[in-house]
Amino acid sequence: MKSSKSIIILVTSIILLGIVATTVGIFSSSGPGPIEFESIHGNIVTMYGKGIYKYMSSTAAPQGIAQDYVTLTIGIPLLIASLILAIKGSIRGKILLTGTLGYFLVTYLFYLVMAMYNQLFLVYVALTFASFYSFLICILSFRYNDLNTMFKKELPVKFIGGFLITNSIAIGFLWLSRIVGPLLKGTYPIELEHYTTLIVQGLDLSILLPAAFLSGLLIIKKDKLGYLFAPIYIVFLSILMTSLTGKILGQLLIGVDVGPVIYIIPSINLISWVCTVLFLRKVNNQEILLKKIV
Repeated sequence: MKSSKSIIILVTSIILLGIVATTVGIFSSSGPGPIEFESIHGNIVTMYGKGIYKYMSSTAAPQGIAQDYVTLTIGIPLLIASLILAIKGSIRGKILLTGTLGYFLVTYLFYLVMAMYNQLFLVYVALTFASFYSFLICILSFRYNDLNTMFKKELPVKFIGGFLITNSIAIGFLWLSRIVGPLLKGTYPIELEHYTTLIVQGLDLSILLPAAFLSGLLIIKKDKLGYLFAPIYIVFLSILMTSLTGKILGQLLIGVDVGPVIYIIPSINLISWVCTVLFLRKVNNQEILLKKIV
């Protein structure tokens, strides 16, 4: 990254706006409480009715609040620490920073298009903007010709790549199992609730899961791009799965039967963090592999 000022300004903006978005999401509570709403498909959906997420369903809003806790207590501190390390020229810091920015980008892109319009709309816009461009700057700051020497040879690429591929296929089939049946019957999946389309499933199937699959395939083949995309995706996935684990706990607290995901998501979460540690431990201590931020 050639410009430290650009990254510092963008990431600092994400940190400050992220604190605003998460604290408002966690602590806002005004509103009448649960209310029933008839969706465009004629289904009765119970709305949360409180705080900034009052127009989200009673099952989705607690998930948003749970994710806000993870973003505030894990995402933002990791963003601060990784920025400091990256500015000092640390490869580990740069990997952590890029992956964490990927988490913020995906998180607030989903908030922007799914959290229902509320007073934080422009905050979500700004967070998505800042996350996207800082993520792009970080990606472009890695030197392509040196990517295959960024990690030690004993890095377990088959294990990491196999995990990324397996996870992408498993989640892909999970989403398709919930989509294809209703499509063939001419009905609507229960996950649609009062939304007009399946935003999470659509973006997962079209962008995130293919990215995981390709990253896994490339690193197994020891392709240079695999050494760039796989560690970044793993860091992103680790934080994302932590937030999903938090969402599951949030649902359990309100008495929702989450089914087998109570075992699946925490397991994926644990493996993701193991892979993150493996990447960070196997980094070559060659700071010349990074373009200077300054």
